[in-house]
Amino acid sequence: MSGGVLVLGANGRLGTAVMTAFEDAGWECAGQVRRAPSRGGKPRWLEMPLEDAAALARAAGRIECVVHAVNPPYPQWHAHALPLARHALDIARRLGALLLFPGNVYNFGAGMPPLLTETTPQEPTARKGRVRVEIEAMLREGARSGIRCAILRAGDFFGTGQGAWFDLIIARPLAQGKVVYPGRLDVSHAWAYLPDLARAFVALAHARARLAPFEVCHFPGHAPTGAQLVAAMSAWARGRGFLAAGKELEVKGLPWPLLRIGGALVPMWRELAEMRYLWDVPHRLDGTRLRALVGDLPETPLEQAVEAALNPLFLRQGS
Repeated sequence: MSGGVLVLGANGRLGTAVMTAFEDAGWECAGQVRRAPSRGGKPRWLEMPLEDAAALARAAGRIECVVHAVNPPYPQWHAHALPLARHALDIARRLGALLLFPGNVYNFGAGMPPLLTETTPQEPTARKGRVRVEIEAMLREGARSGIRCAILRAGDFFGTGQGAWFDLIIARPLAQGKVVYPGRLDVSHAWAYLPDLARAFVALAHARARLAPFEVCHFPGHAPTGAQLVAAMSAWARGRGFLAAGKELEVKGLPWPLLRIGGALVPMWRELAEMRYLWDVPHRLDGTRLRALVGDLPETPLEQAVEAALNPLFLRQGS
């Protein structure tokens, strides 16, 4: 059961992956952007601000699902994340469409258990987690007033574009035979390979008639330990000539004390330091509810996903 989908923030890394997945599944796609991309293709680009909900809804036409793929920069997150989600809710209301919203694990805080389910208590310990809890409460209230909402919670993104921990920090020195890992190597960490996550959004959209007015699902993705992730990256590096046969990538830690001290002057460092606990507390997402709604979804093996994520970061540089 396909139809029309409006992707808010269609130029971002999540938006790009979601647009591709919905197009591949035969949906009519419209993408809200500040500036239309130069690439061709079938999507309709709606070059207008998210804040103008009425005009955007009029321009979108027949739409069954709205995907909120807007993500402000980390230093602006606290001020802008809630208002942007409010605009998305308004657009979905005007269109009479299902709002698909990407959740994350910030809601659970430093005391979270190793396995996160839809009923795990939300006890955030960071500002961004408290904002996330507020956003989800707003979506739940919107559902009570007749706006259908579904949250698909996932771990840290990797693959399809740049702008997250994987490419900005961990893999950055890989060409020199090194990686920077932010936490303990024996702790599991939740990751979401974006093409897989995007297909899960499509599956939820297809199942929209079976969803509750307010639905929360967890996307299991991958949850490797730091050592397992580094091993997958080392295998890629050896295959591409960054490492000699039998060698492993050298692992450097992230200088957390420097980030905390420098955060007073560098806003991005302050925002990163706040999330340190995510790298020291083992966690993974349980996907039982998602499977019950959409069935089994294809999962890209970790090694293959890491390869697909690293290739565009380094091979295009002629390395």
